[in-house]
Amino acid sequence: MNRITMRVETCLFVSALLLGASVPSTAGPLHAQCKVEWYFGVPCGAVYVALVNQIKKWATISSCAMGGEKCLYTLQSASLHFIAAKHTVPLRKYVDDLSFRLVPYKLFTHCRVAAMSVSETWYAIRDHGTNYCNLYNLIDGSRLNEAPGYTEITSEFICTQRSSANCTVY
Repeated sequence: MNRITMRVETCLFVSALLLGASVPSTAGPLHAQCKVEWYFGVPCGAVYVALVNQIKKWATISSCAMGGEKCLYTLQSASLHFIAAKHTVPLRKYVDDLSFRLVPYKLFTHCRVAAMSVSETWYAIRDHGTNYCNLYNLIDGSRLNEAPGYTEITSEFICTQRSSANCTVY
């Protein structure tokens, strides 16, 4: 390893530590975000309707009256195969971008959803599972987690602080 390469790696490591990032050997994204895949034994049309209705239902601050962050969702665009939305954190007003890509399979009787939530705050590194909860709360609120064949696939590596997420709070 030459001196220039070693200096660059050292600078990157120190910068990551100063910004509060995990040490490079720790798994996980360096920016607060979450990627999840869900599988449902129902057609994508039903998943689409459930998600869009839930986003609209939780559009105002009043749905957070009982606590948590199941409010302030904004639908940006929606088609049968793609939904874009935003979620605003009630207290601090941080905004996260949400996307849902719906792909039918098994002769259009089942639906695979690739979802992602990304913090718009450029310096956000840790989020206590907020980006996961942005997505999961919509699945739970719409009761899609009770659909036949419901399966979730994610990990700490692609979903910031997933293992410590408390979706009754976030």
